[in-house]
Amino acid sequence: MAKIRVKQVKSPIGRKGVQRKILISLGLNKMNRENILDENPAVIGMINKVKHLVKFEKVQK
Repeated sequence: MAKIRVKQVKSPIGRKGVQRKILISLGLNKMNRENILDENPAVIGMINKVKHLVKFEKVQK
């Protein structure tokens, strides 16, 4: 299964509470944290909701 590397680059301060919860569910609750996740529709949907706060790229194996 493909993997995605997600890194938080902006703070959720002043954003809606849902966006903060999405970051936490992605494993990103502080600045510059990275997490590698499986690429599936649920994760892609969460990334699209907070794409202004994160950077993401596909991980090559």
